[in-house]
Amino acid sequence: MKRVLVYMLAGMALVGTSCSDFLDTIPHDALSPSTTWQTEKDAEKFLIGCYDGWADETGILYWDCASDFGFNFHVHENYRNIGNGSMTASNAVADYYKFGMIRRCNDFLTNIQNIEFADAKKKDNMIGQVKTIRAYTYFNMNWQYGGVPIIDSYETAEEAQVPRNTEEEVKKYIYDELDAAIPMLDDAPAASGYIAKGTALAIKMRSALYYADYQRAKEAAKAIMDLGQYELDPSFENIFMVSGQNSKEIIAAVQHDENLYSNWMIATMYNNSDAGWSSMVPSKNLIDAYEMSNGLTKEEAGSGYDPVHPFANRDPRMAMTVLYPGMDWVNYKGEETIINTLDKEVNGKTNPDHPGTANNSSKTGLTWAKYLAPMSQYGDVWSSNAQTIIFRYAEVLLTYVEAENELNGPSAEIYDMLDQIRTRVGMPKVDQSKYGTKETLRELIRRERSIELAGEGLRRADILRWKDASGKMVAETVLNAPLESFTGTINYDEKDPYKRAVISGVELVENRSFAPHNRYLPIKQDALDKNKQLKQNDGY
Repeated sequence: MKRVLVYMLAGMALVGTSCSDFLDTIPHDALSPSTTWQTEKDAEKFLIGCYDGWADETGILYWDCASDFGFNFHVHENYRNIGNGSMTASNAVADYYKFGMIRRCNDFLTNIQNIEFADAKKKDNMIGQVKTIRAYTYFNMNWQYGGVPIIDSYETAEEAQVPRNTEEEVKKYIYDELDAAIPMLDDAPAASGYIAKGTALAIKMRSALYYADYQRAKEAAKAIMDLGQYELDPSFENIFMVSGQNSKEIIAAVQHDENLYSNWMIATMYNNSDAGWSSMVPSKNLIDAYEMSNGLTKEEAGSGYDPVHPFANRDPRMAMTVLYPGMDWVNYKGEETIINTLDKEVNGKTNPDHPGTANNSSKTGLTWAKYLAPMSQYGDVWSSNAQTIIFRYAEVLLTYVEAENELNGPSAEIYDMLDQIRTRVGMPKVDQSKYGTKETLRELIRRERSIELAGEGLRRADILRWKDASGKMVAETVLNAPLESFTGTINYDEKDPYKRAVISGVELVENRSFAPHNRYLPIKQDALDKNKQLKQNDGY
């Protein structure tokens, strides 16, 4: 099928400088709407322009670094200061306070009204797609900053200098826009990469869950199920491989092509010996979160957990999500090797993957397996067609069970959906006697969501929105703790890859802190300088 990325360059060329930064003045060299908005074909090209960057791939891959499940060593990449709580308006912090996409969508929605379509449904469908993109952009900004200006259009920079709307006002705007867009959309996309009902419903679902509007989240999740287009992939690993890009589990993904619109982000995730940067890596906290293969947590009596061999007998998703020390690996040269991030020297030579060797070595001694394994699936990891997932069906099931449990408590329906996710990877079904109350089932649902979706950019939002028994954000506990890594050695004589790592202790990676005001990001200083009516978030 045709993909949206095939037309990306053409759409971007037409959009040109008219999609300048939100707070810039109207450029004198912008293409005139009177000469560029003439036909349905013109609208199609501008529609593609609205897709360029609509889902922030960098954010998806980096966001777990801002949680207890990940780490970003390189400060200039803008997520380390979020993870350790040292954010300010002027230091290196990811900037999501951007209105370029909003402006692009506003221009589209204004100018498409002047074009006559042979089929009114086609026009409505295009409008629905752009409304969805705009709503998703506002949702991401609103969640990160807690209220931003709602501006549908403006002619001058001065008109754009308005105060922030409240978080609740922006949330209502997002909800209303999605509710208006969804009926306009086709049930299935015309080609891979376009937005149809499933993607818009997924945005509705996620935004409602984040704001604890559980009935709305449940209804959106059920609507996705009722479309009948999506299902769990029989293979968990397959979803994140090139071979799985057409999986029925994937609802939306960032489209890439090796030649036209390649992905270089995946290459930055590999460890030093594979010529990567270790830009975003998983943490020991994630390893500790996995159940044992018998369904018990590692802290429970009878679990069989061995701290000397912490990777042994764990939920199979651990080895499908994380590249851990001791596992077999085929490196970028095509050589069979064993991952060793524990020993400072290997065969008398400096180990390039030991955390202390280089800035590019993983400081946690761990690397993500999602998208990275096997390395041989890519001809050139710096120019790959890896497609980062935005929404997948497992999130739909996990959203439904969380919302339903919060609304009504345990049910056979919840257990069945959790069992679908667990048995897919060979884990035992839920022990219903153990997880038989709303509170105990909540604990399991949160853990299941955390490990199933690890590395997919959702953990930070989850620990911000989840509350403990005292009403505190979970982030206040898990991010007010030192980040640590395993220490030990690799036993090369051991045949079992799960037991090759002989762990002797832990060492500090980074001290971290989290204050309640860290719930929101600081608005960058340059945005405050451009719009004097903006008010900075408290605490910054």
